[in-house]
Amino acid sequence: MRIVAFITEATPGERILTHIGESAEPPPIAPARGPPAPDDGLVDAVPDRDALAQPEPAHLFAQQAQW
Repeated sequence: MRIVAFITEATPGERILTHIGESAEPPPIAPARGPPAPDDGLVDAVPDRDALAQPEPAHLFAQQAQW
């Protein structure tokens, strides 16, 4: 998809939307939700960070270039 034109004013945009049969008004904003309840099972969904850690390497490698 290429951008052919860029509309910076509201009036032409409203005219275009009404011409193609779309509403020129933005949709209503939904009310904010509350935090999740503590007993909805989300507490167990948090991964154990220690179990996800990578093990220490068996061999240590020098970080310097050998010339």
